[in-house]
Amino acid sequence: MTELTELECTLEAVLFAAGDSVSEGKLCAVLQIDKGTLEAAAQELADYYDFNRRGIRLLHLDDRYQLASRGDYASAVRGVLETRKPQNLTPSALEVLAIVAYKQPVTKTYIEQVRGVDSTYTVNSLAEKGLIEDCGRLDVPGRPILYRTTESFLRSFGLSSVSQLPSLDSFGDEDNQQLMISELEEAVPPQEEETEQADVLKESED
Repeated sequence: MTELTELECTLEAVLFAAGDSVSEGKLCAVLQIDKGTLEAAAQELADYYDFNRRGIRLLHLDDRYQLASRGDYASAVRGVLETRKPQNLTPSALEVLAIVAYKQPVTKTYIEQVRGVDSTYTVNSLAEKGLIEDCGRLDVPGRPILYRTTESFLRSFGLSSVSQLPSLDSFGDEDNQQLMISELEEAVPPQEEETEQADVLKESED
């Protein structure tokens, strides 16, 4: 594979220094390029890391980019940073997360209607872990909070956007609840934790 271009090296330096995700708009403005050029440069940089099996990789999270350590080396990174290996999500947490991921934005009431049980603790726990977040309020009496998935959710499940989740279109409504859970758990299981430049991703434990 060819060496990196000046633009790709600049993009690498900017993302490394940022230590967090950076929006496409800001990158385009700083680098004085259009979105298409940015996407091409980012893809070349990502391919370069993958082809050479580098210790870092480039994440594309909706309309943002970020450098992260490769999951293969998570145990060594945790050893240096003295952090614990995250535990798997409990079945109840995974169930709520699947509902939010596939039906977002949703209210806690909607989640409870689908599950048939009180979900206050689990919703709050997922919000504390940074896997779901408040994204406004529904315009009905009581103005209930709406929830959606976050960048941390995309990182944890190795997704660029929720559009990459397996489709449920071919299944009837009565099948969807269990299918949402199984697809989220089996088709895109949480990957080995990938750490950012200076921080470890939020732990996914219940």
